[in-house]
Amino acid sequence: MNRDSNTYTFIFAAVMVFVVASSLAFTATSLKAKQNENVRKEKMQNILSTIGIETDRDQAETLYNQYITQTLALVSDGSNDADANAFGIQMATETKKPVDQQRFPLYIAQVDAAKYYIVPLRGAGLWDAIWGYMALEEDMNTIKGVVFDHKGETAGLGAEITQGWFQDRFVGEKVYSTDGALAGINVSKTNNDPNGNDKEDHEVDAISGATITGDGVTDMISERLKHYTPFFKIQMAENATAVPAIEPIEVEEMPNDANPAPGNDTADSVTIAYQN
Repeated sequence: MNRDSNTYTFIFAAVMVFVVASSLAFTATSLKAKQNENVRKEKMQNILSTIGIETDRDQAETLYNQYITQTLALVSDGSNDADANAFGIQMATETKKPVDQQRFPLYIAQVDAAKYYIVPLRGAGLWDAIWGYMALEEDMNTIKGVVFDHKGETAGLGAEITQGWFQDRFVGEKVYSTDGALAGINVSKTNNDPNGNDKEDHEVDAISGATITGDGVTDMISERLKHYTPFFKIQMAENATAVPAIEPIEVEEMPNDANPAPGNDTADSVTIAYQN
């Protein structure tokens, strides 16, 4: 075949495209399982980081199984769908469903004597999706920690939501007002408490030059938390009606001559009291 002909050129180009495409497809397919595993462990790392557990990818699953004691897939009324795999829910597709068809993953952690509720977040920034996790303390109101990430926010501006100094501003803030209404957290450029001393103002200081991304974080937190509020209210009601444990208290033995029992001047006496 004449190598200078158009036919040869087209055949050569087609063969090269086929070879390169086949190689890329084989490489992508062979690495898919490892990529999925890395994504799964990174998700565990993010969940753990909200409760102050920092780990590398190798130890993520071990620590996740140690500290995450329960996973729930909540329905919009606050009940749990026992048939759903909470960890396997993909927020990118789940949030596109009608609310009554969505399942809302919730991770419950136990660290020493402290209990935490970890809520996945997903919303929209300036250019594309933003997401993260928020851990609430046992009161289901106080923020223990947050982690945020993004797909395409501007470097040095909106992309700064991934930085620790921004995420630390949320720690200790309350997401519900004193009357129990959802207040969320407002990322505000007019915040009157830039040092974050007031933890009940439901505000954190915004990132300079990233107003739209900050508004996206504000909306994301409120929109996601409102779906968990029915569950939190159920839990609070159950906690309020729970009967406290009765603990025995031993009272010191009284000397016989100090408080003699009627009809028995010599008998020793030990009294056990019970306290609610």
